[in-house]
Amino acid sequence: MSGLNLPGPGLWTTSVGSLPKPDDVIKARSRFARKEIDGAELRELEERATKEWIDFQESIGTDLVVDGEQYRGDMVAFFAETLPGLEIGGLVRSYGNRYYRKPIAVGPVGRDGAVTVEWWKYAQSLTKAPVKGMLTGPYTICDWSFNEHYVTRRDFVLDLAKVIRDEALDLERAGARFIQIDEPAASTRMDELDLVIEAMGIVTESLSVHTITHICYGDFHHAYPKMLDIPVDQIDLEFANSEYSLLDEFSTHPFTKYIGLGVTDVHSHVIEPVEEIAEGIRRTLKHIPPERIFVDPDCGLKTRTVDEAKAKLTNIAKAVEIVRSEL
Repeated sequence: MSGLNLPGPGLWTTSVGSLPKPDDVIKARSRFARKEIDGAELRELEERATKEWIDFQESIGTDLVVDGEQYRGDMVAFFAETLPGLEIGGLVRSYGNRYYRKPIAVGPVGRDGAVTVEWWKYAQSLTKAPVKGMLTGPYTICDWSFNEHYVTRRDFVLDLAKVIRDEALDLERAGARFIQIDEPAASTRMDELDLVIEAMGIVTESLSVHTITHICYGDFHHAYPKMLDIPVDQIDLEFANSEYSLLDEFSTHPFTKYIGLGVTDVHSHVIEPVEEIAEGIRRTLKHIPPERIFVDPDCGLKTRTVDEAKAKLTNIAKAVEIVRSEL
């Protein structure tokens, strides 16, 4: 066992967070929005889908499990719906044909109680493997919201950081050993990376668990090595989509944290061959030792079909098994 209390020599398998919802959950969420079914009926279907995804992850030997976020729509709106000071606005296009309801800060942001803990407890009750606590980071919540209250973006972000810190502490008290604070927006504005770092410090300063942030699809070559100043134990990055080009930076400035190594492109229907994934892992091992590598998709898999997501995760598990045998 490692110091993280995970089995084996490293190259631990996980997933970034979201997994695709089955058709019955998608339909039920629409019916719930139209007030055709009640919350209890929707929750039953979301719990069933969560169990199915955890059972699948166990079946392929996933080391660090996710709940798949079957009960969440958009990663920012999910939190905004429950946080005082935020209201849900109209639909905004995020990418492709996907839309989300953009939150609006209308007052000081606060928190009446835990947002994710009960779902984490439910997921953890289904498996002996550790389940990640999953939070959206303060910078991303701010960046993906309208601000009609705060004088500066920094004020907005730092208030959000205190809210996410309290949620993380509740997850830790509940027993979560791994907590991920997603900051996909962090890579879009390099001039605000210092603000990302400051806010993350507020979130993680009081935590003793293994902390992770996930950053995707940005200008990593300009963000590196500055991103290493983000106060987390692990940074999860996409590599498959960029053909592992960031590895070149590691030759000049070594990557000093644990890494979440994205090895499958979540925006492609193509199922990456096992040997292609294995070769990407081997390339990474020239820069980072196995005991600091978690292997996962580039980003959340919610945009893929259930079958595509399962195939990508299965091939990751097979590739890791091959490379582990070579260590």
